[in-house]
Amino acid sequence: MESFIISNDIPVHISDNNKEGEVLLLLHGYLETLYIWNEFIELLPGYRIITMDLPGHGLTGSNQDNNSMDFIVDVIKGVLDKCGVEKCSIIGHSLGGFVAQNCVRVIPNRVKKMINLNSSPFPDPLARNKARKHEINLIEDSKLLHLASISIPNMYFKSNLRKCDDKIQETIEICETHNPEGIISILKGLLIRPNNVEVLKNTNIPLFFIYGDSERLLPKGGVIMLKKELPTSVVHIIPNSGHNSFVEAPEETAKLVLEFLNS
Repeated sequence: MESFIISNDIPVHISDNNKEGEVLLLLHGYLETLYIWNEFIELLPGYRIITMDLPGHGLTGSNQDNNSMDFIVDVIKGVLDKCGVEKCSIIGHSLGGFVAQNCVRVIPNRVKKMINLNSSPFPDPLARNKARKHEINLIEDSKLLHLASISIPNMYFKSNLRKCDDKIQETIEICETHNPEGIISILKGLLIRPNNVEVLKNTNIPLFFIYGDSERLLPKGGVIMLKKELPTSVVHIIPNSGHNSFVEAPEETAKLVLEFLNS
């Protein structure tokens, strides 16, 4: 059931299936909304699943200055409080993965397990931050939909574009609901996001990282670095998959997620 709640002084669009069982909080990626999960959550039976539009996206409000990771975590804390959730496992895709990492840093007592889908704890390379600044300029020039029409298909493994076309087009079209200023605030928050490697290295929270073998946004050598820096975490590579592995290979991704949650 979809609803709105106020958290950290902004309206937040959420969906809660209100089922009995352990709680999963699913956090979407950049330029996505809670609707990106619609098909995937059907593969996760037996859980109470909460999804939400992150600040600056969809129907959720935005911090006026920047949607920093700390601001977003405060929003999530409020959502959990108002949903009566003391502790949950968090699944975060891309941007949502960054947020999940910061939940481990800021509110570790609320996190049971953390799963990152196509997301990295390492700081972005200079080229990626330069690209983010370019995106801000494009959005300020009223080209958000143009940006979405180019960047969203590029997240997918080329061979999966045809079978994922409906979801790609849906995601692009939903970008019309984004407040451009909110997306700019997200980009400003991403430019200052913290390096979470040390935090994750010292946590007792179980960590799981899933990547596609054709991942475009993971830093070169990122998987090797991840296994070296976080040797107790679980890392899995999904073949023939890009940056949206849970859309491109949903059954395999869901199977891995359920095995980790039940372990």
